Amino acid sequence: MKPRYVISACLCGMPTRYDGRSKPVSPAVQELIDSGAVIPVCPECMGGLPTPRPPAELCGERVVNTEGVDVTAQYRSGAEQTLAICREHGIRHAILKENSPSCGCHFVYDGTFSKQLIPGRGVTAALLEANGITVENEENWQ
Repeated sequence: MKPRYVISACLCGMPTRYDGRSKPVSPAVQELIDSGAVIPVCPECMGGLPTPRPPAELCGERVVNTEGVDVTAQYRSGAEQTLAICREHGIRHAILKENSPSCGCHFVYDGTFSKQLIPGRGVTAALLEANGITVENEENWQ
């Protein structure tokens, strides 16, 4: 089957999250993976950040980690690479990890590292949506 979705790699069971872990793979996502309909992506890793890595949050237009390091360039690079994959494969749908500074499509952390969520989009989610790709999270994609 031709790939139809890019999906956050952590939702596909890959240990790419900032803490070196993955999220549990839902049966529906596993079915997509097994059918060949998925290209897993981790924009942070694709942008050159290591796993594990310090947590980061959006601070206005910038992405800054808990050590005060600006990692915006890595986040933008990963977002651009994800968009390129979508274009190369004709993918029009993304399933991304909510709350992430890359992948959040409805909510992101507020930039204070106080675990407060605010409405917003991560760097990758915003870029994909701006380019006509439907972005949904792990809860509402079905």
